[in-house]
Amino acid sequence: MNDRQIFPSLKTIFKGQNWRLVQFFALVILACASLAYFSTAIAPLPAIAQSVRPENVWEQVYQRLPDFPLENQYTNQETGQVDPKNTLALRLTRYHVYIKNRPAKFRLDWKLTLADYLGANEPIVDNKYPGHKNLQPNPVDGDRAAIRSLNRSQRNALVEVLVSIFSK
Repeated sequence: MNDRQIFPSLKTIFKGQNWRLVQFFALVILACASLAYFSTAIAPLPAIAQSVRPENVWEQVYQRLPDFPLENQYTNQETGQVDPKNTLALRLTRYHVYIKNRPAKFRLDWKLTLADYLGANEPIVDNKYPGHKNLQPNPVDGDRAAIRSLNRSQRNALVEVLVSIFSK
């Protein structure tokens, strides 16, 4: 099949050198569209997913803020035992990064997350909260209460610690 069969009307409109120019621009447009499509399909993970994982943050939070509430008294449904590593700091970072898909390097985004816990921003959906499937009871109410118990300077200190950890 030659290009006369494929584009008979276009070829008659664009003769000689103009036809080559049309073919060139069609190829450029096709290449750009393909690049745009495939670059989003195979885009690398965000930098946060490559450098610092929320699962590795909770211990650093408690090292820097020893008075931050643990809230780790919930029972793991699989083992039937209290899971001491499933802490408020772990669930907070999972909620922020995985549920809300907020960047972890910016203070404003952490303040929005804390506002969620305080009931001043977006509502926290109980059945999407980290730990709702594997902890008994769902820790969302206890976590909200723990964040509410912090004063403004404690919340600001928490934001500073989280930003510094995720900015490494």
